[in-house]
Amino acid sequence: MKIDGACHCGDITYEAEIDPKNVVICHCSDCQTLSGSTFRTVALSHEGTFTLRSGEPKIYVKTAESGAKRQQAFCPECGTPIYSTAEGDGPKIHGIRVGTIRQRDELVPRLQVWSRSEQHWLTGLSTVKKIDQQSLLALKPATGD
Repeated sequence: MKIDGACHCGDITYEAEIDPKNVVICHCSDCQTLSGSTFRTVALSHEGTFTLRSGEPKIYVKTAESGAKRQQAFCPECGTPIYSTAEGDGPKIHGIRVGTIRQRDELVPRLQVWSRSEQHWLTGLSTVKKIDQQSLLALKPATGD
């Protein structure tokens, strides 16, 4: 499947080929911190198919628990995480951040990894009140039951 996407401000745009069956949720503590959320969802590109169409990402190299080094690419203007990949030259597989992919509604995760780090309350989200749009009233702190 051919995909394309962009950062929040539009400075970085890209395209790639992916298999929609290779969409993964990662619960590791590094992904929680780097995403600013409780997990990160990635689509794995086919080797050598990721192409930047515009912009130049800022690269941060993270060393994993295993000792492997991974490049974390994000927009230097708006800070949107774009992808991660191995260091070095040659064709690579990119873990593209699903939130930046234009076709994200078509990409359903098929695997969750690092579940030992998963936030315990994730399974209870179906009981949390939902509002269709942001409401200032909904953002006020709760004052008891």
